[in-house]
Amino acid sequence: MTFKKLFSGLLAAGAMTATTAAMAGTELTVYTAFEAEDLKRYAKEFNKKHPDIKINWVRDSTGIVTAKLLAEKENPQADVIWGLAATSLLVMKNEGMLSPYAPKGLDALSPKFRDSDATPSWIGLDAWIAGICFNTIEAEKHNLPKPTSWEDLTKPVYQGHIIMPNPNSSGTGFLDVASWLQMFGEEKGWDYMDRLHTNIARYTHSGSKPCKLAAAGEAPIGISFAYKGAKLKKKGAPLDVVFPTEGLGWDMEAAAIVKGTDDMAAAKKLMDFAASREANVMYNAGYAVVAIPGVAKPVQYYPENPEAMMIDNDFAWSAANRSAILKEWQGRYDSKSDPKK
Repeated sequence: MTFKKLFSGLLAAGAMTATTAAMAGTELTVYTAFEAEDLKRYAKEFNKKHPDIKINWVRDSTGIVTAKLLAEKENPQADVIWGLAATSLLVMKNEGMLSPYAPKGLDALSPKFRDSDATPSWIGLDAWIAGICFNTIEAEKHNLPKPTSWEDLTKPVYQGHIIMPNPNSSGTGFLDVASWLQMFGEEKGWDYMDRLHTNIARYTHSGSKPCKLAAAGEAPIGISFAYKGAKLKKKGAPLDVVFPTEGLGWDMEAAAIVKGTDDMAAAKKLMDFAASREANVMYNAGYAVVAIPGVAKPVQYYPENPEAMMIDNDFAWSAANRSAILKEWQGRYDSKSDPKK
């Protein structure tokens, strides 16, 4: 082998090693409460644009991820939050834990799907709305009428037949509690939950689990989020999805860069993708309402315009009062919660 060929070979090997090292070094730790079955699909879509960035997911329910992030405030372990309740991200913004960034395509987002600052600390991705999963077969066995309102669920006929999420661990549970306090007023909201508690069989630590349990026939009624009910019904579960007449609580999944990330460039690329039209189309496979207007297609078993049923949600109020609300709820109702893992 000539010196020239040997030198060229060493250069090529060095370049390959450098590239491999760069690719191996481009990893993002992403904290999320996305549904577990969506993680591979979301990473795959992101990697179509950025094959050199590996996502290392850390996934749990909203309350647990939120508590983990707050506990790590002084020593952040996450690079990006992608798929956590906006109310949780508002808490983190107030704690100075987020790094503001205006992703490409920000102007295309609906104003309610972004932080109001000129350079936002977080952006919204999609919205999930409250709903009731009603198992028609189990209801017939127990001679239960189909409820049409939140108030209906406090009727004595439903005693022991309702499952709902614990708001301390579930974002869906928290949006239910926060929305009832906003819809009914704080005093009447807690009175409503006192009466509802009488009929609750158990509180789960997952927002989708009440609907899954209702679909499986383990309970006639599960308070959950509507899309999970529609999805299970489409798969053949004997469910009706009920949209209570008083209005629907909702929250949005959101994304943000964690202050202190070691790889800001890769984190920004993920935020750019999270705000993109391609990502919004991807979110629409699981959610009826997404951040970019005009992208979402109608969802089977949903009302024609679900946004019209969504309450005027005060996210700032929910975030500011989150700790107090959860403490009060814990003291009143936690005796019926599932054991923690």
